[in-house]
Amino acid sequence: MKNLNLVHLNGLRALEAVGRLGSLQAAADELGVTIGAISQQVIKCEKQLGRQIFIRESKGMVVSAAGRELLSQLTPAFGALSQAVESVRSDRDEVLTISVAPVFAARWLVFRIGEFAEIYPNIRLRLDATSKIVDPAAGDVDLCIRVGKGEWPGVDSSLLLAQEIFPVCAPSIAAGLRKPSDLLTLPAVIDGQSMFSWDVWLSRVGLGGRKVQAGHVYNEASLCLDATIAGQGVMLAWQTLASHAIQTGQLVVPFGPFVATGNGHHLVTAKGARKSPKLDAFQAWLRHALDTDMAALQAFVRKQGIDPGAQL
Repeated sequence: MKNLNLVHLNGLRALEAVGRLGSLQAAADELGVTIGAISQQVIKCEKQLGRQIFIRESKGMVVSAAGRELLSQLTPAFGALSQAVESVRSDRDEVLTISVAPVFAARWLVFRIGEFAEIYPNIRLRLDATSKIVDPAAGDVDLCIRVGKGEWPGVDSSLLLAQEIFPVCAPSIAAGLRKPSDLLTLPAVIDGQSMFSWDVWLSRVGLGGRKVQAGHVYNEASLCLDATIAGQGVMLAWQTLASHAIQTGQLVVPFGPFVATGNGHHLVTAKGARKSPKLDAFQAWLRHALDTDMAALQAFVRKQGIDPGAQL
């Protein structure tokens, strides 16, 4: 291992992060330093190695042939180091770090953390609420909950909940609705970051090609939900976003069905990550809690006269 005396470890970390994430900014964000610091570490490390790892082009940093060979070994090496550190810490540290989108944390998970604490009083959760895609192999994150199709490279993922969408609105607005086409007369609260469009649901109820009246646009789904609760219009919501608001009477589902988007919530861990009792406990609890709440949501909606699985 004498070769390691020739280069600084921080420089290798910088090279690996830039190569894996594709930009100086993303690497700086992950390592908690400035872009300037990352740039200097990369330049210094390249000099120590005597090879150009990145080719500087107008479009950004492009990995050289030598760089591809180096990075193919650095990434799994740093992943192994991270797991080695975690294996020592986990014997004495019962903190479980979960990376999760802020909307899932705020609209579903926080309402149920108390239940988990009662069942597992010796496990403390640390929620890293971020909309950024976090690599669980690159830091101290034990588990990520991501929304998508589950096709992320370099990680292990398993489906937690298939995403289904449906319209929601305030009770006062729902009282004046008689048929699905009535929704087209209302302002639609728009999520500017949405992964789906209104046509996914409208097509299912025979209104494909029709347009909603766009109202205010927000860049965060949780804000959209608050706006809808405040009576600003109708929005397309999904189970974990709106379940609490529906079951507490803040929102109403005026029409079914619940329509699958093709996306879903997935549990994501580092590739080949070592299993741990605390992680297994959380995943089992989370699946059970979601199954229980989804059953309660569907039962609640049916009592309101709406069939979530209606075939129209």
